Amino acid sequence: MGKEAELIGMLRDNGMTIACAESLTGGLVSGTLVSVPGASYAFMEGFVTYDIGAKHRTLGISKDILDKEGAISPVTAREMAIGAAKKAGTDMALATTGNAGPDPSEGKPVGLVYTAVYIKGNVQVYEHMLKGTRPEIREQTVNAVIEEAWHLLSEQTER
Repeated sequence: MGKEAELIGMLRDNGMTIACAESLTGGLVSGTLVSVPGASYAFMEGFVTYDIGAKHRTLGISKDILDKEGAISPVTAREMAIGAAKKAGTDMALATTGNAGPDPSEGKPVGLVYTAVYIKGNVQVYEHMLKGTRPEIREQTVNAVIEEAWHLLSEQTER
């Protein structure tokens, strides 16, 4: 059983729901979660907000934040997770934003990725400097955010 199955199981067992806001992963996180049998008990919604304008329109991130921070930033990742949870009405939300390549974007290097995990009002943001091809960076991002979510939820449900 992969971490995605364990995460869905923990969410289901605790009566919690999840949503995703994705940029560079383009729906891969959502797709990975819904590949788990029984995901419908926990997974509510996925938002692919690849364009900076979509982050504003769909997730409600302020234009000021996006203009100041750009799409690839810890602040944007945090706001994406909050926006997804708020829009979907979920207990948990995962967010991914970054540069999978092949060229620098916003002056940020290929492989710079931010992930965020929202759980009931608390948000944890992670910075990653990943290596590999575009598909490899995207896959590493999916694995990272699911692992981070699993870890944080495990800590919370043990209390």
